Amino acid sequence: MTLLRIIESLRARSGILLKAGIGILVLLVVLDALPFVVDKADAHTAAERIPGFWAVYGLAGCFLLVWLAKILGALGIQKREDFYDE
Repeated sequence: MTLLRIIESLRARSGILLKAGIGILVLLVVLDALPFVVDKADAHTAAERIPGFWAVYGLAGCFLLVWLAKILGALGIQKREDFYDE
């Protein structure tokens, strides 16, 4: 099976893959909330005792990086598509 066929089959099933990915993430956050699965007695800060804290922290960090990249791009890092054609 070529890479192109794999990509096309994944693209055809994108809705199912998205639902499966969200389901797995929800399951992981629920498992993190169960005290007998993840021991939070040795947490260093109060925030670490919140279920899913690191998942939300990582997601917020990704959004912040994308937002800053867009701002920096708008301030002059990005060039027009025909910049070198002139």
